[in-house]
Amino acid sequence: MTPGLLADYRPGSFLLASPRRSLLATGVRQVVTEPDPDELSARVTKLLVDSDAQVAVGALPFHSATAPHVVLPRSVRWAGPLRPAVRPRPAFPAGVDVVPVPAPAEYERAVATAVERLRAGELDKVVLARSLRLRTAGPVEVAALLANLAADNRTGYTYAVDLPAAGLGRRTLVGATPEMLLSRTGLRVVANPLAGSIPRHPDPEQDRRRAAALAASVKDRDEHRVVTEAVVDALRPFCRTLTVPDEPSLVSTDAVWHLSTRITGELADPGISSLRLACALHPTPAVCGMPFELARDTIAELEPFDRGFYAGATGWCDADGDGQWVVAIRCAEIAEPDPSAGSTITLYSGAGIMPASQPHLELAETSAKFRTLLRAMGLDPVPD
Repeated sequence: MTPGLLADYRPGSFLLASPRRSLLATGVRQVVTEPDPDELSARVTKLLVDSDAQVAVGALPFHSATAPHVVLPRSVRWAGPLRPAVRPRPAFPAGVDVVPVPAPAEYERAVATAVERLRAGELDKVVLARSLRLRTAGPVEVAALLANLAADNRTGYTYAVDLPAAGLGRRTLVGATPEMLLSRTGLRVVANPLAGSIPRHPDPEQDRRRAAALAASVKDRDEHRVVTEAVVDALRPFCRTLTVPDEPSLVSTDAVWHLSTRITGELADPGISSLRLACALHPTPAVCGMPFELARDTIAELEPFDRGFYAGATGWCDADGDGQWVVAIRCAEIAEPDPSAGSTITLYSGAGIMPASQPHLELAETSAKFRTLLRAMGLDPVPD
């Protein structure tokens, strides 16, 4: 690990750590909130070209009704991957109140409603999320939380993004996602959708059986196919060539097995930035569903909260258009109206619902996905 990067993290900074390298951006020169994807990309590129800022960083929300939050920082540092040698002290003060929203039984009823619509042919897929709302008596040590996340999720992407205050004081989105939305280097584009999941098992033999069951699951392979086809369709207008594997592969976090497909392409137009591509891809059916608008409306109807930047995207883009964006899942939004007082932390977890879905299994999947944050907070297992 490069100790200075985490040691220098302060509230309000931007951090994105991949398995290869890490980025810490601090300070704010300018904020761009343009909702139109073409205008957003063009304006950010112009600001980068006209300044000495190395990159723009920020987050895209789940729903287009919420404005993007893209920042030109004052300073940027790059380092190798975060490799904390030991877990630091707990990121949370003692005493945490937990409220599931919706309650587990209500989430199962929402899944059952979605399954009825899927079986009736109204939808191909929809992703339904639930949340855990935590209240602490004292402030959260975000840097310690990030170190714990990085230690537990070495093959994923650890991130912290400062969000607009919205009258709630400081808001920070913190997480460790397994899913890269896309990267762009020169004309080369890589997207890596994940869809189809199963909780891991502590027994190695049982864990291998679960991985094999996921790889053979018709329901999960169908779910993955829907997502992969949508990503290919979104990239095709921008790419001269696309390479798509015939079969998905298995990848894992500490809590969940996923089906994964790594898609590569060559851009037809070098002027298309990673930010513009992220806007074109996001949100994929991995976090929304298909058909897109109907799935989004179903989510708004059945989920009792606004996703905000959960299931959005976070990343960076430079003046040449290169950059990397990841899907903002396995995350928590930390709201601190008064840094000296308590914090409200909202954890999010979703599951892809298909015609063959069973509500109790989808509940179990969301519980498993909560473990990424809860373990880093010292609160495992899931306090439903």
